[in-house]
Amino acid sequence: MAAAPATCVLAAPVDLDHPGHYLHWGVVQISVANLVVIGLMVVVFVAALLLPFPHGRRDDE
Repeated sequence: MAAAPATCVLAAPVDLDHPGHYLHWGVVQISVANLVVIGLMVVVFVAALLLPFPHGRRDDE
């Protein structure tokens, strides 16, 4: 019985008891959750391209 409150706390932020929301563009249908994940992946990819690569210490001697 001690594990039940921890389970309720972890499950509280996400309510999966309803159908998902979908966007329609002609024959293309995508869920909003998948569109958000794709958008975040694109943002991370662009950030990886634009942010400077960390360099180690240089010993010019």
